[in-house]
Amino acid sequence: MISTLLVANRGEIACRVFRTCRERGIGTVAVFSDADADALHVREADTAVRLPGAAPVDTYLRGDLIVKAALAAGADAVHPGYGFLSENAGFARAVLDAGRVWVGPPPEAIEAMASKTRAKELMAAAGVPLLAPVDPASATEADLPLLIKAAAGGGGRGMRVVRSLDTVGEEWEAARAEARSAFGDGEVFAEPYVERGRHVEVQILADAHGTVWALGTRDCSLQRRHQKVIEECPAPGLTAELRSALTDAAVAAARAVEYRGAGTVEFLLSPAGRAYFLEMNTRLQVEHPVTEEVFGVDLVALQLALAEGAPLPPSPPAPYGHAIEARLYAENPSHGWAPQPGPVHAWEVRGAGEDGPYGSRTAWPATTTGGPGSPEPALGVRPRLRVDAGYEAGDSVGVHYDSLLAKVVAWAPTRDEAVRRLADALRRARVHGPVTNRELLVRSLLHPDFTGGRLDTGFYDRHLDALTAPAPGDGARVAAVAAALADAVRRGHPVGGWRNLASQPQTKTYGAHEVRYHRTRDGFRVEDDTLRVVAVAPDRVGLEVDGVLRHFDVAEHGDHVYVDSPAGSYRLRVHPRFTDPRTATAPGSLLAPMPGTVVRIADGLGVGSTVTAGQPLVWLEAMKMEHRITAPASGTLTALHAAPGSQVEVGALLAVVTDTAQEDT
Repeated sequence: MISTLLVANRGEIACRVFRTCRERGIGTVAVFSDADADALHVREADTAVRLPGAAPVDTYLRGDLIVKAALAAGADAVHPGYGFLSENAGFARAVLDAGRVWVGPPPEAIEAMASKTRAKELMAAAGVPLLAPVDPASATEADLPLLIKAAAGGGGRGMRVVRSLDTVGEEWEAARAEARSAFGDGEVFAEPYVERGRHVEVQILADAHGTVWALGTRDCSLQRRHQKVIEECPAPGLTAELRSALTDAAVAAARAVEYRGAGTVEFLLSPAGRAYFLEMNTRLQVEHPVTEEVFGVDLVALQLALAEGAPLPPSPPAPYGHAIEARLYAENPSHGWAPQPGPVHAWEVRGAGEDGPYGSRTAWPATTTGGPGSPEPALGVRPRLRVDAGYEAGDSVGVHYDSLLAKVVAWAPTRDEAVRRLADALRRARVHGPVTNRELLVRSLLHPDFTGGRLDTGFYDRHLDALTAPAPGDGARVAAVAAALADAVRRGHPVGGWRNLASQPQTKTYGAHEVRYHRTRDGFRVEDDTLRVVAVAPDRVGLEVDGVLRHFDVAEHGDHVYVDSPAGSYRLRVHPRFTDPRTATAPGSLLAPMPGTVVRIADGLGVGSTVTAGQPLVWLEAMKMEHRITAPASGTLTALHAAPGSQVEVGALLAVVTDTAQEDT
C-alpha cells in the first residue's frame, strides 16, 4: 500500500492529486522550483523539496533531482501528473530502479506510445487508419497544409501549421526549439493538416490482470494554438457505430502494448466522419474531470489502486449525464493569446465544490425515470459545479510555466443544462488580476455552433474576431459609473449630510468611458438620463438602469477597477487626471507584451536594417511558448535593445522601427 506520494509536477494537477491523497490518508510531497516557492501546490503538500532554478529544464524536467527528492522525503510512490516528465520512460525506470512505486504505465508502454512517430508505426501494423507522414524536405504544394508536431509531449507545444512551402524550414526549427524547451526532446515530424476536423478521444484504464476499460468519449475540438480550451464528455453527435469503433480501437491499442493505468487514445475525425489515429497519451489528461463527472469515478484514486496491483471490476460503471470543462487562462485572446502574468487579487467561482469528493454523485431522485445507464435524463437532478485550481487570491502568475489558472467543470443530466450552468458560473465568477479568457469562454459556450454541436478545430480561426469584439450594449459604460460612485465614497464623499457641495460635476475616466456625476444632499446624481443612483457603498453600488435595479460589486487594485454583476464582469483601467510624459513612447516602438526571455532575434538584424510590416524581429519565450514580436510598419530599424538570453519585463523597449512614411517627411 502506498503511504506517501510525491507528485513530480506543479500547479492545478499537483493540487488535484493531493486532494485525492488526503481523502485516502496518503501523505503528500511536493517539488518546487525557486519561482514556485510560495505556490499553492507547495502550501497544500505535507512536505516539499526544492528544485534549484526556475526554467523547466533545470527543475521539473530534472528526473534525477526528483528521484532524489522522493528518497529524501520518504515517498514510496511518484505520480507524474501531466506534461513535464509524465511520458518519459527513462524517468519511469529511474523511479522504479529507486525502489519507488511508479503511478503510471510500464516504461515499455510509454516507449511504445509516448513517441507519436513510433506509436503510429505500431498502430499501422495493427490496421488502425492513419494520416501518412510527410517528409518536409520533399513536400510539394499538393501536400499543404502541413502540421508539424513534437514527437514527445503534448499540450499544443511544438506544433505549427504550415500553409506555404517558403516557411517550412522556419516553422520546423521553431517547433523543434519549443519541443526541446517544453519536453527536453526536440524530435518533430510532419503530417497532413485536416481542415475542420474534430478532436475526439477515448479514456482508458487497464489493470495488471487483463481488464481494460473504455470510459466513453470526449470532444476536445475547441483549441487555440493546438491546445485545448473547452472539452466535454461524451462527444456529441457521434453515431453508435462510430462510438463503438473508437472505443474498440482504443482498447486494442492498450492491449497491444500491455498497458496498465490511465491513458487516452486520441483520434481526428474528418468532416466526412472518418477516424484517424492521432496519438496515445500515456498519462492522465488535463480534461480528465469531465470523464470523472459522467462516470462517477475518481481517476486519480483508480491510478493509485492500479499502481498497488488492484484489479478492475469486469465492466466500467455506466455513464450518466453530460460534463463540460472550460480552461481559464491568464491570457489575452484578442492580442494573439498573449500570456498575462501578474498578481491574482481575487478569485472565486460561486457554487463550486458543493457535492463532495471527486467522483461522488448526487443521489438520483427516486421519482424520476432517469439515472445511471438510463437513456432518459432525470428531471430535477441538480447540476454540479467543480473547480480544479492552481492559484488562490494573493498568488501570482509567473512567466516560466503554463498560464492555466483553473479548470471550471459543470455536470448536468443534459448537454444543454451543462452549457447553461457553466456559462453562468463563468459569467458570475470573480477574477481580479491578470487579463483572462473568461469572456471568450462564455461567448464560446453560447455560440450557435457550439450549442448546436457543430464542433471542429477551426472554431477559433473562424470566430475569434467576433468572440473578442467589445460587448454590445452599455454594460461597460454602466460599470464605469458604478466604479466612479464607489470611488467617490471610498475617498470620503459620503452620501447625504450638510456640507459645501461643488456646483461643477466630478469627472472620472475608466477605460474609454468618462463619468460625470454630482454630489447632492440626497446622494449622487449622474449626468445620464438612463441611470438613477439607488445605493452607493465603497464596494457595492445599486443603479436603476432603464427602470431596472441592478447591483454591482466594485473592487480597485492598482490602476484597474473590477466591476462584477450577474450580467457580466468588467476590468477597466483607471485613468489619472493628468498623464505622465515619461510614459510616452516613440512611434514604432516594439514593447515586450509580457515578461519573458529573448530567445533570438532575426538573422542579420541590426540598427540600420530595412524591415517590412509584419516581419518577425524578436522572439520571446514566456510560459513555455514562443511569441513573435513583429515590425509594426515598413521602415528602418533605428534602435535594437533586445539580445538573446536577456530577461525583459512587460513594456520593456525591445526595438524601434522608423516608418518609411516618417522617413520621407
